[in-house]
Amino acid sequence: MIVSTTPTLQGHEITEYRGIVCGEVVIGAHLGKDILASFTNLVGGRSNAYESTLRETRDSAMDEMIEEARKLGANAIVGAKFDYTVIGQNGSMMMVAVSGTAVTAD
Repeated sequence: MIVSTTPTLQGHEITEYRGIVCGEVVIGAHLGKDILASFTNLVGGRSNAYESTLRETRDSAMDEMIEEARKLGANAIVGAKFDYTVIGQNGSMMMVAVSGTAVTAD
């Protein structure tokens, strides 16, 4: 399945718009990752623990959106957009949402 952030697909003609599709995943904070991230904040650098979790969460949201598009009979998604939101008490959880328009393209 082609997924694009653009409204068109270069080299393809959109023949049918199937509808808006979304994928949302909420993850909770993990004590071990919080400790590692706190240490990283003290010494500087990137938090591999959080980056890995965020990447997995983003991929899961994408998979959910793609599955929804397949159910609509689409073979591509255009206009894909990601949103990241901190939710829960004390910002203890993060939601990753992705949405786009499911289409059929030649």
